[in-house]
Amino acid sequence: MYQFQRITAVVLAAIAAVMVGCASPHPPAPRDLASIDYDYLIGPLDTLNIIVWRNPELSLQVPVRPDGKVTTPLVDDVHALGKTPTQLARDLEKSLAKYIRDPVVTVVVTSFVGPASEQVRVIGEAAKPQIIAYRKNMSVLDVMIQVGGLTDFADGNAASIYRVAEGKSYNVRLRDLVKRGDITANVDMRPGDILIIPQSWF
Repeated sequence: MYQFQRITAVVLAAIAAVMVGCASPHPPAPRDLASIDYDYLIGPLDTLNIIVWRNPELSLQVPVRPDGKVTTPLVDDVHALGKTPTQLARDLEKSLAKYIRDPVVTVVVTSFVGPASEQVRVIGEAAKPQIIAYRKNMSVLDVMIQVGGLTDFADGNAASIYRVAEGKSYNVRLRDLVKRGDITANVDMRPGDILIIPQSWF
């Protein structure tokens, strides 16, 4: 009997040690961040609708190549990566001005991926780990809805956000947010954030 009690105590101590060891070494993520003046930047594999006013033969829908450039009629290899749609439109107007008088160009992004520096990445025990284009005022709840929530094996409250812009990691309570509906666990995301969801040990 004494031997059984001793083994039980050792096992319980080991479990406690594991639980302590699993506690997040990161500070909690700030819940509300200062609003940022965010403009969408074009990324590789985005789809652009380029409209040249009064010139339908020059208007088309075109993908951004992996090298970040686009090709349109009369204009070859225009650099689009990291520009706003308005900036790209002005660049196309300058290039087209060699061929047509007073061109007016509008660029509309119809399929969003964004540059790598602006994307939010979700890895680990999400139902659908993926890369998401950041959008203004995005929260971790928005991200979790898009990735389909947590798997059955996720340790949601040990999840963390690695904020590339700061080089810091923050703890987030995804289980409380997703499974228990604790909206106080919702936090703001930033462009380039990486959400890491570890697997539960038990």
